Amino acid sequence: MHTQLTKTFQSYFATTPLVAFAPGRINLIGEHTDYQEGFVFPAAVSQGIWVGIQKNSLTVCRLYSMDFAQEFSFELDFISPKNGHWATYVMGMCALMKQSGYEVQGFDMVIGGNIPVGSGLSSSAALSVAIGTAISGLFDFQIPKKNIVLYAQKSEHLYAGVKCGIMDPYASAFGAAGKALLLDCRSNTHEEIPVNLGEYSLILVNSKVKHSLADSAYNKRREACEESVKILQSEFPEIHTLRDLKNSDLEKVKQLLPSELFPKAKHVITECARVHEAAAALQSGDLASFGKLLNASHQSLSQDFEVSCPELDFLADKAQALDIVLGTRMMGGGFGGCTINLVKTSELEAFQAALKTPYQQAFQKTPEFILAEISEGARVLG
Repeated sequence: MHTQLTKTFQSYFATTPLVAFAPGRINLIGEHTDYQEGFVFPAAVSQGIWVGIQKNSLTVCRLYSMDFAQEFSFELDFISPKNGHWATYVMGMCALMKQSGYEVQGFDMVIGGNIPVGSGLSSSAALSVAIGTAISGLFDFQIPKKNIVLYAQKSEHLYAGVKCGIMDPYASAFGAAGKALLLDCRSNTHEEIPVNLGEYSLILVNSKVKHSLADSAYNKRREACEESVKILQSEFPEIHTLRDLKNSDLEKVKQLLPSELFPKAKHVITECARVHEAAAALQSGDLASFGKLLNASHQSLSQDFEVSCPELDFLADKAQALDIVLGTRMMGGGFGGCTINLVKTSELEAFQAALKTPYQQAFQKTPEFILAEISEGARVLG
């Protein structure tokens, strides 16, 4: 992609670009905990977004997207993001950098990537982080990684209209080869945990569905968590979010919350605990325990938090029944997207065969299999 992008840039703009890269991410465990300031456990993958950039001595930024085969240009002094347009991510990052006092000048940019669409590997966060890394590198702004992450998150909120958490851009910026990030979404700090999978591999199964429920259900789950906190503060005055509660508090929490709220709170509380248990299991090389935690996470997301769907449950059930699989769960916001599976590397073909035909027969869709290799975070490639 690096070479192809450079060639495209040279043919469009007749100069040689500086190239930056930012990866997509997987989340090993810790789903729907980030907006309760909880713990998540993401890792960067090898797939990502490449951005070529060069100064053009104009007041205009000229862009080309290889994926959309589209050109776009905008005036730096008149940034007006277009809803749902890929160029909005460039404009959003430029606007936030300018507001922070960085003197962004005219540039040419080509964007290309290899993140499968709709796979839940977080292409939008990778795009924003790649853009930020490229602009910072080109103008030698030396913007700290943490700031690029915060700009990327804010850009999604303000310009793309998505109230995303910090995890996606954070994992893209701070990822490390062979390591997952135990990320605290309250302090926005992380600890690197080595991921040694031995004779196992992580493989995603893309359900190829995205149910329209996703956005409204996401907002409802957020509200349920916030409402639970308000109710629980009468007995737990010291808590700010559900992340402040432990598994040992569950009995008391059950007595205090209405029956429709308790399962949602239970998921967040138990999932935060599972993140720490998963990190400990990986540190001690206990892959069997790690796999069991993945299974427990899926059960909780499906039954308690109710963000799964028939397709994801089908893929999880089929995978969990195989003795070559140590664990599996839905990954991401839910209602579609991928499952993440810990599978014996020598049996990857058998795993795919065991899921593909039954899934096709049940849902008239062909699942996509994506091998996840834990890789390095965002960087300027030169």
